[in-house]
Amino acid sequence: MKHQATPYLTFDGNAREALEYYKEVFEGEILSIQTFGEADFPTPPEADDRIMHAQFKKDDLFIMMSDAFLGQSIETGNRISLALELESEEEIQKIYDAFSQSGSVLMELQDTFWGAKYAKVKDCFDVIWDLNYTKA
Repeated sequence: MKHQATPYLTFDGNAREALEYYKEVFEGEILSIQTFGEADFPTPPEADDRIMHAQFKKDDLFIMMSDAFLGQSIETGNRISLALELESEEEIQKIYDAFSQSGSVLMELQDTFWGAKYAKVKDCFDVIWDLNYTKA
């Protein structure tokens, strides 16, 4: 077993938009996209453009995602957040600014007692991110 868990995000028809958003925020790359319409099984025509599986990568950040199949409900919650350990103050500031412009700030970017800069933000797709930069 690998020591790193891979976040898998499920959206309600806007996974492609989320992929493009994360590509811009993190300056990463979309590795693959497969729609339900491209899959080798019967799919209702209204689901053809929904994403069945996609992969995104930026350095060690790897995320998989999909749209829910028609008829499946997606409920937004706060039980899961994605923690990112960033490499510089510039990087944490850039990502914080991007998320806070189109999402909401749950905890302002600040210096912490554990020797880091930290913020908690919710992006425009209601995904919660813990941003941390451990100072030298």
